Amino acid sequence: MKIAFIGLGAMGRAMATNLVRNGHDVSAWTRSGRTLAGVTTLEIPDKAFEGDVVLTILSDDTAVRSVIVDPDLLSRAKSGVIHVMMSTISVAFSRELAALHNQAGVAFVASPVLGRPDVAADGALQILTGGDPTHLARLVPVFEVLSKRIWPMGDKPWGAHAAKIACNMMITMAIEAMAEAVVLTEANGVAREVFFDLILNTLFGSRSYQVYSKNITNRVYEPGFRATLGLKDLRLATEAGAATGRELPMLAAICEQMGEAIDAGHGEKDWSIVAAQTLGEADKNS
Repeated sequence: MKIAFIGLGAMGRAMATNLVRNGHDVSAWTRSGRTLAGVTTLEIPDKAFEGDVVLTILSDDTAVRSVIVDPDLLSRAKSGVIHVMMSTISVAFSRELAALHNQAGVAFVASPVLGRPDVAADGALQILTGGDPTHLARLVPVFEVLSKRIWPMGDKPWGAHAAKIACNMMITMAIEAMAEAVVLTEANGVAREVFFDLILNTLFGSRSYQVYSKNITNRVYEPGFRATLGLKDLRLATEAGAATGRELPMLAAICEQMGEAIDAGHGEKDWSIVAAQTLGEADKNS
């Protein structure tokens, strides 16, 4: 396939490399002008919509709006191209994008992912999909290169974005839960590595607990996934929650805690720095 990327950060670079390795014709446009071996550099983002598939991986709603919506790229898209929104964006904006693509006659699906850059490099992402099943079926050869498993979240793009936001919300809650558990156990003579050995081999053995318990044990919070982006996703969850009319008290608490960690100067640390904030160790990671 002729595949174009809009955005080529750490995740995008790993994905593009895998697609090139598997014989796809890959090009990319980035705001930074970043280049990658085997990937054709596009001078303007309009060119991305001249192929078979466009994978957009930008940081947030504002970036997507400024690059794609405001310049009206959709009106110049090639007939038959599929636009795949891999960015973690708000549910409301996903709905808006679906409507804009429908008006322009451009196929639009969502495929946010679970996994860090090292997982992307291994082609082992978990891909959440939302959109027309016909369009998603055409994308299987692309997704199979990038992922360990594809998880359909329904025929609406915003369903996949809601699921991704919910997943990130739950990861931060897991990090906070581990930190608060360490507060209780360490104060009573139980080393954190001993407690986590118990937890990982009994109640909570998932990848999130494995990865972030190691950060907490070693007191090392190098990114991974920056705290500023984590707070952005928590705010997206807060907006989505408000739209339901229901209160989400755990979300409100972890959003406040993450904000405090960032206000203390740790925005570029891994989002698990929120654990150090709770444990009173954040200043040691300045």
